[in-house]
Amino acid sequence: MIALSRPLAEMANAVLRTADGREKTTLARKYAAEWIAARQDGAITTPLTHREAIIGAATPPDFPARPEKPELKDPRDVPRRRPGTREGQIALLHAVAHIELNAVDLHWDIIARFTDTLMPLGFYDDWVKAADEEAKHFNLVNDCLEALGSHYGALPAHTGMWRAAEDTAQDLMGRLAVVPMVLEARGLDVTPGMIEVFRKAKLDDTVAALEVIYAEEVGHVAYGSKWFHFLCGRHELDPKETFHSLVRTYFHGSLKQPFNEEKRAEAGLPPDFYWPLTDDVRAKSPNKAD
Repeated sequence: MIALSRPLAEMANAVLRTADGREKTTLARKYAAEWIAARQDGAITTPLTHREAIIGAATPPDFPARPEKPELKDPRDVPRRRPGTREGQIALLHAVAHIELNAVDLHWDIIARFTDTLMPLGFYDDWVKAADEEAKHFNLVNDCLEALGSHYGALPAHTGMWRAAEDTAQDLMGRLAVVPMVLEARGLDVTPGMIEVFRKAKLDDTVAALEVIYAEEVGHVAYGSKWFHFLCGRHELDPKETFHSLVRTYFHGSLKQPFNEEKRAEAGLPPDFYWPLTDDVRAKSPNKAD
């Protein structure tokens, strides 16, 4: 039997406390491989026994360790560049790399932070897999940046993504609603346009990297929807009404159109979940119940 080197929550905490992007993703992928191998070997089974030795507990940091660069700024203060220029393409890739690194931390954080909530083993399987894929995505995009003569940290980046983690640090359902079901779902909307930018620039390696990301992000949104619905069932809550309430509580702003309805549906997000939260609807009837 393959034994874990340490409980999963401690693995997650170690990733969160590693600053350098390449080192963080290397550790993330090492721990993910260890968990997956132990699961496939039958060392961790359902019903879960010896929970403390397998899942354990941790005290994750309020903000994950980060390298000295990039400089982190308010989203409004990060300069925008035209994607038709090489500088703009580098800036766009840098922004994607920053999102992917945040996603690595967000997925390990959901494992480390909510160990008091008893969840099935499948919950941990899904978020370990998602974190592993996000680590792969960061490295793919960083490789593309380096091929263009740049690197992660060369430009400023925004602090906005981790705000969702801070706001939902005490609310697992809120975390699932805002991070995978809103923020990552937004990636399904905008990634096809980014792919076209790099296709027109004839940057084939970047197109290939973004196509991998696009395909795998559907699964991450689906994990969010799956476990959100699981918890709604556990607590006898209406999923749509609960989702609307949590997003209005924790998400700062409105959901932006246009929506990639096909991919959102593939990930388990029907239109009546997100359309009532758009700019137009909220502007016209801010106090109207769904």
